[in-house]
Amino acid sequence: MPESTSYMIIPPFSNEPYIDLKSSKVRTAMKNAIEKVSAEQKEYYLMVGGEKLKTDKEIKSVNPSNPDHIVGTVPKADREIVEKAMDTAWKTFEIWKNTPAEERVKPFLRAAQIMREKRYELDATMILETGKNWLEADADLAEAIDFLEFYAREALRYASPHPVVQVPGEYNTLQYIPLGVGAVIPPWNFPCAIMAGMTTAAAITGNTVILKPASDAPIIAARFVEILKEAGLPDGVVNYVPGSGAEIGDYIVEHPRTRFIAFTGSKEVGLRINELAAEHQEGQLWIKRVVLEMGGKDAVVVDETADLDAAARGAVTSAFGFQGQKCSAGSRIIAVESVYDELLERIVELTKEIEIGDVANPENWLGPVINRQAMDKILSYIEIGSKEGRIVTGGKRAEGLSGFFIEPTVIEGVDRHARVAQEEIFGPVTALIKAKDYDDAIEIANGTEYGLTGALYSTDRERIERAKRDFYVGNLYFNRKCTGALVGVQPFGGFNMSGTDSKAGGRDYLLLFLQAKSISEKIIP
Repeated sequence: MPESTSYMIIPPFSNEPYIDLKSSKVRTAMKNAIEKVSAEQKEYYLMVGGEKLKTDKEIKSVNPSNPDHIVGTVPKADREIVEKAMDTAWKTFEIWKNTPAEERVKPFLRAAQIMREKRYELDATMILETGKNWLEADADLAEAIDFLEFYAREALRYASPHPVVQVPGEYNTLQYIPLGVGAVIPPWNFPCAIMAGMTTAAAITGNTVILKPASDAPIIAARFVEILKEAGLPDGVVNYVPGSGAEIGDYIVEHPRTRFIAFTGSKEVGLRINELAAEHQEGQLWIKRVVLEMGGKDAVVVDETADLDAAARGAVTSAFGFQGQKCSAGSRIIAVESVYDELLERIVELTKEIEIGDVANPENWLGPVINRQAMDKILSYIEIGSKEGRIVTGGKRAEGLSGFFIEPTVIEGVDRHARVAQEEIFGPVTALIKAKDYDDAIEIANGTEYGLTGALYSTDRERIERAKRDFYVGNLYFNRKCTGALVGVQPFGGFNMSGTDSKAGGRDYLLLFLQAKSISEKIIP
């Protein structure tokens, strides 16, 4: 049966389908959108309480496929802007927190529809701003739409009556109320999906938000904020304040009026946020709530019973999808020794077939890494890997391309304790590790400080059942790649240094932005 409120009937949630890249209509529409967005080089504004603001400094969004191309610019917020945003957000919270849930969800559902209508333009923005290929960009957009739709239904569920035990002479209820003003600090690698998901989860539950997008992807966030305004979200619910982490990031996290922080990014930054948020500031009335989704060193495990063709395809897609710039990327491939050489051969063959280049061209599957700093870091890891193992394909900056392109790189013969087997590289690099047997492979897979995703290729039912218990990750997949979690289907988040296991896109996620209030009323005859 459909979910309903007194104002609307909402059909059951279903995941947003992706575009068909084989369709000539789709290809024409996408090419036109890329040309349009590329030519615009639009200047955006800060948005605080519905007011458009500028400062004397700006952030230029650079196309990593062509660093001479500026996708657009946004002003850089300073601490004065942050204070204005904080004041505005708290004033707005006093109204927004009392807005019925069935009214709060409406602008987010409208925003999801607007995003469908602007699909190619939003996809094109990500293609140009972050170097996602066409399918990766559309999957990002589809996930963002899923978050808006899924969290709208969840917000209505949390606003509904919750069962509690009744006792004679009293009427008891439990309700979930919002926290206050929070900071949302998303990453650049899923610049629409994670940014929109965290922002929506915080705001749709009655909180107000200071959104500080990643400096490498401020344009798609600006477009999303414009869509929220077009959809009728009241001014001040979401305040857009891009800026540097050094200048305003720490300031927002430490601010005594910040009630919560939702962050997705690196382990190092996440731990710093956790440390700063834990220190009580003068005038602070609460313990700040911190939601962290950090890194991974994810493993694709292959045993001797596996379909090696399927395992090789899944491993390569896991390792090199979006240039390996995913916390879920399969940056370790662990194979038992009896199939190691054969699997290695197939992986190398598939890797050499990858088309690399400017992702404005749909024929190119592997695009650039996000910026020069990332490129230099990844190349330094490849140099380390050349001493810790043997580079069997790739290993260099791609020739003949002006952007930040690195060849997809496979390093074999890597020890389980090597740096390239332990540290998150966040680039198109994967390490092959040989295990003695299945038990040894699982031990290797669990042998890092992370615990985000993992995959096992096996046809042995007993091993699959054991892996469900013993493979210590937040998202575990069998006989498929270790990336690509779907909202509502595979709630996403990991263990250990991968974060707080927040389970984005799951039924528990909105609880992170709510607090429970128990109310008891004595019945007077």
